[in-house]
Amino acid sequence: MKIALVQQNYHIGNFDANVGKIISGIQQAKQAGADLIVFTELCVCGYPPQDFLEFNDFINKCEAAVNEVCQHTEGIGVLIGAPRRNEKREGKRLYNAVYLLENRQIKGIVHKTLLPNYDIFDEYRYFEPADTWQVLEFHGKKLAVTICEDIWNMGDNPLYRITPMDELIKQHPDIMINLSASPYNYAQDTVRNSIVKAHTIKYGLPMIYCNAVGAQTEVVFDGGSLVYDRVGNRVKECAYFEEDFFIADLDALSKAEKAGTGQETPVFFSASEVGLGKNTLDYLSDEKNIEEIHQALVLGIRDYFTKMGFQKAILGASGGIDSALVQALAVEALGKENVWAILMPSHYSTGHSVSDAETLSKNLGNPYNIIPIKNIYDAFVTELSPVFKGLPFNVAEENLQSRSRGNLVMALSNKFGHILLNTSNKSELATGYGTLYGDMAGGIGVLGDVYKTQVYALSKYINRNGIVIPSDIITKAPSAELRPGQKDSDSLPDYADLDTILVEYIEGRKGPAEIIALGYDEQLVSRILKMVNMNEYKRKQFCPIIRVSYKAFGIGRRMPIVGKYLS
Repeated sequence: MKIALVQQNYHIGNFDANVGKIISGIQQAKQAGADLIVFTELCVCGYPPQDFLEFNDFINKCEAAVNEVCQHTEGIGVLIGAPRRNEKREGKRLYNAVYLLENRQIKGIVHKTLLPNYDIFDEYRYFEPADTWQVLEFHGKKLAVTICEDIWNMGDNPLYRITPMDELIKQHPDIMINLSASPYNYAQDTVRNSIVKAHTIKYGLPMIYCNAVGAQTEVVFDGGSLVYDRVGNRVKECAYFEEDFFIADLDALSKAEKAGTGQETPVFFSASEVGLGKNTLDYLSDEKNIEEIHQALVLGIRDYFTKMGFQKAILGASGGIDSALVQALAVEALGKENVWAILMPSHYSTGHSVSDAETLSKNLGNPYNIIPIKNIYDAFVTELSPVFKGLPFNVAEENLQSRSRGNLVMALSNKFGHILLNTSNKSELATGYGTLYGDMAGGIGVLGDVYKTQVYALSKYINRNGIVIPSDIITKAPSAELRPGQKDSDSLPDYADLDTILVEYIEGRKGPAEIIALGYDEQLVSRILKMVNMNEYKRKQFCPIIRVSYKAFGIGRRMPIVGKYLS
């Protein structure tokens, strides 16, 4: 039996486009002589559909999409993911389901058992879990079909009380097939491979794992679909961050007799294992991680614009490393003609900041304009002076500069229809080092899940084949340039210590005592954790952030604004 695996980029709620992709994949599989074709979790509607699932009209369109796909299944079996109504009175109104279609008929249905309800996932809000497990019969073979999280209940600390494959194996299946929508973070490919391999070794069956690809606002799906034979050899790892197609031969997968050389022992990581103490910085800037993060951010920008129907981007170019990196990524994602850089020098901007920003735009070939903010800022200060009553210069005047810039880029965004790219990094967002309605404005946060140390590593990666980002931008001390001689280090700890402590707290969920035990000063740890918790109110007002880590601000991290803990 030949089984086709189709890794595609879907668009939430765009039924015509999604069905068109699925039908195109079916035609490709037929031409290649496949007997069965496997798509991904909730592919007809896109994942995650979130509260669209609460609309009857949305579910009606999902059902219509399944029926339309069904008309193209003459002579081939098709496994697709879609929500399905629960016909029982009890429980949630929907199942997260997989349909087996063949010869214009629905031949079988599988429901998802394990419904993730952590980080970015909220499936138990919508779906009823399966309480029965049955293999699907197809051309004399028994298919053990599972959906995404159903295969993740392994390791020393299972999250769920049931493992679907433990039930399905009792029916003597011939192959395991998993339809997935597993999002990217910079360790997911290692964990994913170890999970799939562990299944083949535990159950003695080959496995086909088909994963979604593409960005859905904050969440990036990286693809990397897998085929493993029955003894744990990886036969195929599909492309990352792009669509792909592969045909596997079930007979060959089932006849494998011994594991190949160089096969790693299955390993499993939990979010609390992300923190690596003093080695965290090496992990964050690991060459493989940086290359993947680069691909994820480019895909995240491109899909956000494409799927929203936007074409052109605008950003404030300060001559600093954050805006330079965002500008370079945007040009790669959207094309140089579609990225407009606005340089807005103030009283305190250095000459080299302006020249560095100009050089960057010339290197990239994108349009740019210079709009000084001196007159605008002076007008604000003049009008406010009677109310400020001669109080000394402080953060109020600093933020007036940032908000002046925010007003300018938003005015241009409104006038010309460009979408503002935010340039704040994760280290800044964590500590509140940003101005609400100023440099925190934007339609999408490109670097909001990227620590400052990773910003430097990504900038060097951008320059891997030649200078794109001027060297001066990378090497100079970072500064907001809102007062004379200002440096980030005036307000923030050294980024090497700051980022390590932030990772241990945010991704690793370690408390202060655990972080101090790694060798960090108690006062420093207390100061940083207090900054994180005191600035939750700022992050709640921030734009969507492209997620690349285990724990991103925004959709996957839910913290109370008024909480007292560690603040």
